[in-house]
Amino acid sequence: MITAPAPIADPPAVLTPEARIYLAGHRGMVGGAILRRLQGLGFSNLLTRTHQELDLCDQAAVERFFAAEPIDQVVLAAAKVGGIQANDRYPAEFIYQNLMIEANLIHGAWQAGVRRLLFLGSSCIYPKLASQPLAESALLTGPLEPTNEPYAIAKIAGIKLCESYNRQYGTHYRSVMPTNLYGPGDNFDLANSHVIPALVRKFHEGKQRGAAEVVVWGTGQARREFLHVDDLAAACVHLIGLPDAEYASHTQPMRSHINVGTGADVSIRELAELIRDVVGFQGSLRFDPSRPDGTPRKLLDVSLLQSTGWRPRIGLREGLEATYRWYRDHLASARI
Repeated sequence: MITAPAPIADPPAVLTPEARIYLAGHRGMVGGAILRRLQGLGFSNLLTRTHQELDLCDQAAVERFFAAEPIDQVVLAAAKVGGIQANDRYPAEFIYQNLMIEANLIHGAWQAGVRRLLFLGSSCIYPKLASQPLAESALLTGPLEPTNEPYAIAKIAGIKLCESYNRQYGTHYRSVMPTNLYGPGDNFDLANSHVIPALVRKFHEGKQRGAAEVVVWGTGQARREFLHVDDLAAACVHLIGLPDAEYASHTQPMRSHINVGTGADVSIRELAELIRDVVGFQGSLRFDPSRPDGTPRKLLDVSLLQSTGWRPRIGLREGLEATYRWYRDHLASARI
């Protein structure tokens, strides 16, 4: 049953550092980066909860949380995430947990009278063979990449939840679709990680063993765009701070999401060679074509984001060097 929400008050035109913001998923790579960004900008009323303190898949617990805490803005960065292998192995977990998290938080925010919310999606929402670069208008125009379809369906549902509550209840729930992310706080578990942390770990361990070669999944021909997570955090805070009318001037009621990326891509072979150089691995690369490449190319059209006045600042090599330093530092302290 849908309960009548608390009255929704108009927020200030630009979010101030005094605003009370609930950041869901603050322990993840994305949430942690957004937390660091907000703290660095002087936001002093940031609200977080660990999974032990609040199970976001528990609707009743989420409703109790919103009833107990006055909140001006929600940033929904919590998600079940993973690479090709994890998505292929655990499809039920990926669709169920992500649907439950976003449904509970978006509905709970509305019930509590929260007018502003930022939902973090993924570029995998777009069809596998859509025209490149991927514009926001490509959503729902063709079949998805099969290996991560359950995750993508959940993220599409999150976008449509935000749009539906905006249309029916006058909320201002925004959605951002990041490209492939990397940086501090990433998951370096080879069984569940994305391509950059997997390669960083493979090359590092190969270097430690004096291995003659490192095996890379796929043909190396697939192309990907990569954004440092601190750049994503900067973009999210930028979009959070846009007045309602300005944000809406770049979107449409049924296409309210905005891509976040660099607008440039590299082949997996080029990426692997760059990471090998950054790590200092002296052996050779061997590509395994029996492993999936995934989508042939995934490059975002970021013209909407750029029209709001934002551009990334961290180059790929610079970001990879910083990521490798973070990995070594945390490996040494047994935190990975």
